[in-house]
Amino acid sequence: MKNPPRHIAIVMDGNGRWAKKRNLPRIKGHIAGAKCAKKITTFCRKEGIKFLTLYAFSTENWKRSEKEISFLFSLLENYIKKEDKNLIKNEIRFRTIGDISKIPPKISAKLKTLEKKTGNCRQMTLIIALNYGSRDEIIRAVKKLLRKKHVENIRREFENCLDTSGIPDPDLIIRTSGETRLSNFLLWQGAYSELYFTKTLWPDFGENEMMRAINSFKRRKRRFGGY
Repeated sequence: MKNPPRHIAIVMDGNGRWAKKRNLPRIKGHIAGAKCAKKITTFCRKEGIKFLTLYAFSTENWKRSEKEISFLFSLLENYIKKEDKNLIKNEIRFRTIGDISKIPPKISAKLKTLEKKTGNCRQMTLIIALNYGSRDEIIRAVKKLLRKKHVENIRREFENCLDTSGIPDPDLIIRTSGETRLSNFLLWQGAYSELYFTKTLWPDFGENEMMRAINSFKRRKRRFGGY
């Protein structure tokens, strides 16, 4: 792919509706969604996308049933077990954003281990947003900034306090399932991101849909406030 966006971020929405349309339990939608996430990660690695951020679990998702939350974290744990060698083999660095101190300790420990294992991978960075909410992230960043004794460049220091420190802002933010809002996702970082909304439910979001989103991005002129 010529001149792909450097960083794509995705709000993976529609797992529950996908399952409901097929008269299946919601967990089946999450299983299908996890398979789609793996497929899209593989595609992005192949096409030269350097950063991919997937919105997996928001600060608001704690409102869901205990059973569903437990299943989502078991899916995540299973992913860590199965994919660590695959990530290293494909030179994919793994990172998380969000307050992972509030997720089950056994899983947060495994996430940190996976980050260390893939720390030297350089072909692509996969970022999973877990217990992430942009407003929460900004508040936590402000608290960190206030603890600093001397700040010369407030914007630079503030961005260094964000969860995404060291990660470029997303060029393209995609949301599936027909909803047309960001839902507390990368509000600071997405100030000048191109937005792409599709009615396709996340488990049905394949390579062709991804290419449509990227081609839509390529046709746009990014002026960043200029002419």
